[in-house]
Amino acid sequence: MSSLFIREDLASIPHEVRDVVSLHGEEQKHAVTVNRIRVGEATSIGDGRGLVVSGPVIAVSSSVLSIAVTEVEVVSPTPHRIHLVQALAKGDRDELAVQAATELGVAVVSPWAAERSVSRWVGPKIAKGLDRWRAIVREATKQSIQAWVPEVGDLLSTKELASLASGSRMLVLDPTAELSLTAADLGDDVGGSDIVLVVGPEGGIAPGELDALEAAGAVRVKLGTGILRTSTAGPVAIAVLNVRLGTWS
Repeated sequence: MSSLFIREDLASIPHEVRDVVSLHGEEQKHAVTVNRIRVGEATSIGDGRGLVVSGPVIAVSSSVLSIAVTEVEVVSPTPHRIHLVQALAKGDRDELAVQAATELGVAVVSPWAAERSVSRWVGPKIAKGLDRWRAIVREATKQSIQAWVPEVGDLLSTKELASLASGSRMLVLDPTAELSLTAADLGDDVGGSDIVLVVGPEGGIAPGELDALEAAGAVRVKLGTGILRTSTAGPVAIAVLNVRLGTWS
């Protein structure tokens, strides 16, 4: 089974066909002890920014794993970037959404402190929460063998989210909306900026927040006739957008 590991300085070391690229530290440990990669198996190493090298494993020890590069691929970022703004949610439901969104190829994920969010990041919890999301997107990128690790944006307030709406094409998931996501106008110039997809907490987006976002230029859209959990709504919407934008063909 193919696999991907991350070496962030890959572009600065020899990485052409017939070069040897090695893993050290935590990535090597994960490859050897968790994935149980052995000599002769094929694997890939990427930098998380589009560069991926692949080849057979030629050496495994307690401190290093090396591959002989047989293929080099440079993957351009998708012209239709999706930015998921996920409201903080109780339990691990926001984390589940971030994980699935990464597997589906989202470019950016940002946490939102919505009015009805039960979970709150305050003080040291902000840095801890962002680090946790960064770890999630990194591992989900490796699991799904994506060439790009999504960016993790800063924690957004509703005021900051409204400011973002004024300079982007923002779609707000709202089950009471009249417009379906499948019918929403994505615009001819969508490649010029991110599509920002906003998902509220389990209690829904407060009316005042919806008004503020709409006033800033956001468009409310719905998914079907049911109401999805906050952990499910974002990934489902991203899948719809991937089809509509031609990312999936």
